[in-house]
Amino acid sequence: MSLKSHIDALKARHANLEARISEEDQRPRPDSEALARLKVEKLHVKEEMERLRTQAG
Repeated sequence: MSLKSHIDALKARHANLEARISEEDQRPRPDSEALARLKVEKLHVKEEMERLRTQAG
C-alpha cells in the first residue's frame, strides 16, 4: 500500500468515526462510554495521519 493510499484510507476511517460519533451523540441517551471509545479511536487515526504526513514531507 502506498503512503498516499494509506493516508486516504485513514481519512475515510476518520470520516466514518466522525459520522458514528455524531450519530451516537444525536441519540436521546448517548452512550458516554461508546462516545469516549470512538473519540479516542478518532484521535489515534488523526495522530497516525499526522505522523505519516510528517514522514512523507
